[in-house]
Amino acid sequence: MNRLMQDVQFALRQLRKTPGFTLTAVLTLALGIGANAAIFTLVHAVLLRNLPVVDPKMLVRVGDRDDCCVNAGSPDNDDYSLFAYDLYRHLHDNTPEFEQLAAMQSGIGDGNITARSDKSPLPKALRGEYVTGNYFETLGLQPYAGRLLAPTDDVEGAPMAVVMSYQAWQREYALDPSVVGSTFVLNTHPATVIGITSPAFYGDRMTDSPSDFFIPMAMEPVMGPTTMLHRHEANWVYILGRVKPGTALAPLQAKMSGELRNWLVQLPFYQREDLKKNLARSHVVLTSGGEGIANMQEEYGKGLRLLMWISALVLLIACANIANLVLVRGMSRRAETSIRMALGAQRRRLIRQMLTESVVLSCMGGLAGLAVAYAGTRLLLSLAFPDSTNIPIHATPSPAVLAFAFGLSLVTGLIFGIAPAWVTSHSEPAEALRGSNRSTNDRSGWLQRSLVVFQAALSLVLLVGAGLMAKSLNNLENQNFGVITDNRVVAHFSPDNAGYKPEQLQALYEKIDQGLRSLPGVERVALSLYTPLEGDNWGEGVSIQGRPEPGPNDSVGASWVRVAPDFFDIVGHHLLRGRGITAQDTATSTSVAVVNQTFVKKFFPHGEDPIGVHFGVSGVRSSSDFEIVGVVSDVKYNNVREPVRSMYFRPLLQVAHTDAMNDIRSMYAGAIMLQTKGPVEGLESQVRKTLAGIDPNLTVSRYDTFAGQIRGQFSQERMISRLTLMFGLLALVLASVGLYGVTAYTVARRTPEIGIRMAMGAGRGSVVSMVLREAMMQAGVGLAIGIPIALICVRYVKSQLYEVAGHDTTVLAVAIGALALSACAAGLIPAQRAASTDPVKALRAE
Repeated sequence: MNRLMQDVQFALRQLRKTPGFTLTAVLTLALGIGANAAIFTLVHAVLLRNLPVVDPKMLVRVGDRDDCCVNAGSPDNDDYSLFAYDLYRHLHDNTPEFEQLAAMQSGIGDGNITARSDKSPLPKALRGEYVTGNYFETLGLQPYAGRLLAPTDDVEGAPMAVVMSYQAWQREYALDPSVVGSTFVLNTHPATVIGITSPAFYGDRMTDSPSDFFIPMAMEPVMGPTTMLHRHEANWVYILGRVKPGTALAPLQAKMSGELRNWLVQLPFYQREDLKKNLARSHVVLTSGGEGIANMQEEYGKGLRLLMWISALVLLIACANIANLVLVRGMSRRAETSIRMALGAQRRRLIRQMLTESVVLSCMGGLAGLAVAYAGTRLLLSLAFPDSTNIPIHATPSPAVLAFAFGLSLVTGLIFGIAPAWVTSHSEPAEALRGSNRSTNDRSGWLQRSLVVFQAALSLVLLVGAGLMAKSLNNLENQNFGVITDNRVVAHFSPDNAGYKPEQLQALYEKIDQGLRSLPGVERVALSLYTPLEGDNWGEGVSIQGRPEPGPNDSVGASWVRVAPDFFDIVGHHLLRGRGITAQDTATSTSVAVVNQTFVKKFFPHGEDPIGVHFGVSGVRSSSDFEIVGVVSDVKYNNVREPVRSMYFRPLLQVAHTDAMNDIRSMYAGAIMLQTKGPVEGLESQVRKTLAGIDPNLTVSRYDTFAGQIRGQFSQERMISRLTLMFGLLALVLASVGLYGVTAYTVARRTPEIGIRMAMGAGRGSVVSMVLREAMMQAGVGLAIGIPIALICVRYVKSQLYEVAGHDTTVLAVAIGALALSACAAGLIPAQRAASTDPVKALRAE
């Protein structure tokens, strides 16, 4: 220990003697370590962190897919991850292997709860999540204040009780203690806030908008105009349980799959002869539940792992750069090292002392890197979740991040220190007598050049990656969505939260339409169930009249949306055939639908005329429900990476003749689109006031321009593209600095030789060419190595690219040109300095 302390003190003294070297190295390491720590902060929070609950390792999720939010029919590969509530009850009652088995709502939308209380004069659009009464018992949580839900709260007829999250209590009600026990009006229904969750708890899943209220499942039929609680065909809840100690998951999974099939067999859907095979294959997969419902992990996992690899490459380039600096510094101390060895110092002792100096330097860089990590994490959060203020991820380094940064610092110090220490310690004592400039055995040259080649190769890989990501993002953002975004805004609201009955909707929609059309600058107004590229999708299987019942393997799915007459003009749909939705398409008129081009191509592939054809969405028995009256152009409504889906559009208030009760829920519009003559100052506040003037419970849960809503679909891609570009440029700068340093050091050592050459008649041009040729040769070798590596690495990120070939020659050429240009600039400065050498002074110094 004493020797270690001596080495540390000696290292600090040596670093103080060379402040320029120390500052350069610390800043370089801070950038490399800080970038990795920032990425790791996000990786740890999203991919590695368990729920803040008791013994999360004992939690098991029933399901392994990120399905959401309400599904019907058989899932892909007959793999169930979403369940009907009564199916959950069946599994709960027949699996004693669980200590507790809880269910929770899968789809938690913005503003799905409108909350009013005497604590706030205005209603608030908040987020509520339906959970079973044993939800908090399953997670093993304790309340921060009051109490949490219990099974007795989740029964029909029980007093309406809810639990508020600590974050909502802090954000909306300033930690007012009187909130606990007070009565709130949620969606026009009074409920008592019985408790507050612990500050660390953010719900059963990582999300950028955690739940504000936890509401018993038994309240679901009361809170809205329609209910899904006991609809057997509606799969809408996730299941999370705590298994008893010693329970084997494989037999439990097989048992639960059997119980699943026992329950599904009663459904009319699975009693069809052509679906018997699907029933036999229906199953569940049990997965770790420690991280909760891992939908965000699924969404961001690939991107975050890619960024982790990229930041690691940047750190390797930084290590190579520092290794070169340490090597040059070590060679300048070669005489000192040789004398120490001549006086009896052991080589092992010298290597240990040099490694200690490298580790101390790296730890200093790690400390500085924490500041970089903090700033970098804030940047990452702003890029990944630009519109979220409630994401449960904090930029302040956690203990895990601190441990990561410290461990990374130690490893980094060893990586960049071991080779220079080995080379420097192998100086012979006779070197001290010969003089530093007359060495006959300089081992540092090959290592320095190898490090430069290594940096150049990795820099090219990162530059190619950055170019491909930038091109992919450009393709995504500038593809033809089929929409018009200029002077369009979208306001989301919820009439069902405001307590409106189906028969009241027509009058409400007319008031909203008239009120908003009267606003200055507003040209068109259209209500709809949802809007393009907002992240929502409603879909059904289509049955065309006169055709046989679709089989389980037939592709008959189509998305659909309810719209008002001006919707097509505002969005940018072009009417191609027939007519659009009009004001005459009322609740009492003939049920009609307008379809898009993809719908026509899918269901009428042989050129049949779709106008006048009838179809339904509840099997052949419903095939006369809707009459096709028009065809509009394609617009992307869902995944921006996928082709346009087949879609049909229905009037706001028409109800299907078949299964009319199941159609009522869709009559509640969720969005209002406005087209203006130009920018209208204060439009958002005017929209909010107009709705509040109609009914104080009509709150705007989300407001954005149409263009901004579409931009929000690319947050993850934009984050990856920008960070990859930043890392690529940083790598290019580090590689250029490394090449400059090696070239400058080589020129300094070869000053006598250059002086002799110039004394014998060599011109300035030939000297510049000689030095520049050597620098470009190192860059060229790096390019030769980097090109095949880059082409290989692209294969592993191809899933992240959109309409970009892995061997894009333009991107590769630009990356090669940028690296060659930087190498030329890095070598030109020392080359010009070498050409300015005075032969007389050089020979005299020699």
